Amino acid sequence: MLYALLCYNSEDMVFSWSKAEDEAVMAKLGVVQERLAANGKLGPSLRLLPTTAATTLRKSDPPMVIDGPFAETKEQLLGLYVLDCDDLDEALEIAGELGRANPGGAYEIRPLLLYLPGTLPVKAASG
Repeated sequence: MLYALLCYNSEDMVFSWSKAEDEAVMAKLGVVQERLAANGKLGPSLRLLPTTAATTLRKSDPPMVIDGPFAETKEQLLGLYVLDCDDLDEALEIAGELGRANPGGAYEIRPLLLYLPGTLPVKAASG
């Protein structure tokens, strides 16, 4: 099953890290990511730029384009992983391992349904 592991944290804290602090966290995450990739569990992973770089399209009539993120929260979506896991328990185990390498915040784990244009769904997570 494919799972999205959505990474939430305080962007004020994360983007205030020094280069050395950021590199240290990324090195710890890299150890986990390399193992996951070697075991065929890790798909794409992305680090998002700050919410100040976001643009939101509100689906109103007429549509409205707004600078900034779609929601005001204490923690922001800062990145995501795509994981290929046997079940939710394995996804939770991986989230815990990544969480020990990266201080603060939370991970939201959500099953994915992958569609490729012009094809049938490739993988579906039962839910």
